[in-house]
Order: sequence, then structure tokens, then C-alpha cells
Amino acid sequence: MTPPEHAAPTAQDVWRARPRIRPWVPAPPLVPSPPLACVTGGAVALQLEFVNPVGSFKIRGAAHALAAQQARGVLSGVATFSTGNHGTAVAYMAQRLGVSARVFVPTTVPAVKIAQLEQWGAMVTISGVTQDDAARQCQEVARSEGLLLVPPFDDADVIAGQGTAGWDLMARWPDVDTVLVPMSGGGLLSGVALAVKAVNPRARVIGVGARHAGSMAASVRAGRPVDAPESSTWADSLLGGLGGDNRFTLGLVRRWVDEIVEVSEEEIVEALCYLMEHHRLMVEGAAAVGVAALLTGRVAGGASTAVLLTGNVVDANRVMQAWQARPAALP
Repeated sequence: MTPPEHAAPTAQDVWRARPRIRPWVPAPPLVPSPPLACVTGGAVALQLEFVNPVGSFKIRGAAHALAAQQARGVLSGVATFSTGNHGTAVAYMAQRLGVSARVFVPTTVPAVKIAQLEQWGAMVTISGVTQDDAARQCQEVARSEGLLLVPPFDDADVIAGQGTAGWDLMARWPDVDTVLVPMSGGGLLSGVALAVKAVNPRARVIGVGARHAGSMAASVRAGRPVDAPESSTWADSLLGGLGGDNRFTLGLVRRWVDEIVEVSEEEIVEALCYLMEHHRLMVEGAAAVGVAALLTGRVAGGASTAVLLTGNVVDANRVMQAWQARPAALP
């Protein structure tokens, strides 16, 4: 069962999603970063989107998509494709609402994320080497078994749910002038941009991606969905194409996002280590790209800058090894 057809989501849709998700998604902490303020010359705060049961912002979109569908009628089972975090969020919400969940993932998904999917009761199928491969099998199974298909980003309900991160930010910091958002398929980026621009049209919304996961950046440049070469990356949550039939996210990103930047693998590792050293925060690579953009100067922070730290589903041993191997981390 495919999701119901919708027009492109608006800021009003994002606003209406807030009370629907609030039973499962409290507003996350927004913590100041004096060290990054020294780097940028202005105030910097980190929004900790991983402070929830599934460890990532993806719970927002999953909670809204499933709750909205339940309100429209019977919700008996769901299916999704994912590089990890979205699938986990869908599995968690399906368990909360008492329905089954099937999750299709590519071979690039780390074992730690597959284990978390299974922890929340999902039936996991490993399919193909890319998210698009997993999507094709997921769509076939959803049709044949009559399951609700919950896409990871290009869905009006999912975008509206993800965008509530922007409303939560603006409720506490309405005059922030720069907002950095990790960028993959564009569900979070487009939803946050809708919310931020509705409150403060002058604020800059900047999407930050990884060079090894550059489909959105390439698609924005081309003006249409294109596949970019992908390779192993610390920011594995940012892997995946936009889909040739992209309905919403590319158009929304092109309209509402002010700038797109990409960071390298070395810069992501540096940002991970920086967050460990200065904030004692262990996050996944995808969550660190905004900090990487500030540290490298690719984004010049304004008088006030917010950075969304989107997830902490990560192999802790791998991060610690990188931290210990970095000279600046040594006593």
C-alpha cells in the first residue's frame, strides 16, 4: 500500500505535525558551544536530536507518518527502506502502535544499525548494495502484502514530521541567523527550511553533505534527480539517492535552502573528535558534518548559528580508535 497522495508540504503542515508527534518526541536539548563560538566569532548552539529512544531525528518523521495514517484509517503493518536510522524509527513506532514492520536495507548498513533494527522488532531484509536497490524490493513487497510504505524522506507526512526539528529550534531561538542541517535525501533539510523561513525569512539554512554521499548536491546542481558515485563513508546515514521520481524534497531544497556545502572524510573525523574533546558527545559521522563545515570555514557562522546533531547510532569502538589516533586528543 503506497502512501496517500499529497501536495508538497508547507510550513503549516510542519506546524500541525508538532502536537501529533509530541507524545513520542519531546523537544530536544539546545546547548551552547563556547568552543565553536570561539571559532566562528558568534554564538553557536547544538540541537541534540539524538536524545530520544532511537538515537536520531528520524523518529520525528516516522512518528508523524504512522500517527497520521492511523488517524486516517486502519494501520495494520508497515514497510520501509533505509540506511539504518529511518528503519529503526519506523520499527520503534510500529512497536509502540502494535503493528508489524519490515525494513529493507543495503549491504552498506553497519552491523550496529541492523542490530538496533532487530532490537525494535523489525523483520530485516538485506537487499542490494544501495538504498535504491533496497527501495525496489521494499516497494514490491509492500504492494504484494498490502503494507503501508513509509519512505525515508520523499513523503509529505515524513517531511512535515522531520521539519518539527526546525519549529523546536525557532521556538527557543527565533532570531538565529544561520542553521546547519545534515543533508541526504532532503527530508530533514527541506522540512527544517520550511519552519525556519516561516519564522525568520532572513535566516540562512545551509545543507551540509558528505563528499562520498553527494546525490543531493549533484541533483541541485543539475536541477533534476541524478545518481552520484557513493563510497564507504563515516557519514553512512547520508548515503542513498533521491529516486528518479522524486516528488518533493529536491524542489523544496532548491526553493528554500540558501546554500549547500560538502565535507571530506578527514573533516568528518576531525569534527567527531572535536565533539568528543570539547563536549564529551559521541555522535555518528552524519551528525558531525555541520560542525565540520564550521571548523573548516566552509560555512562562516553568523552572529548566531545553530547546528543540528542528528544521531548517535555509531560503533563506539571505531570512534574511540579515531579519537585516540588523533595527536590533538593525546595528553
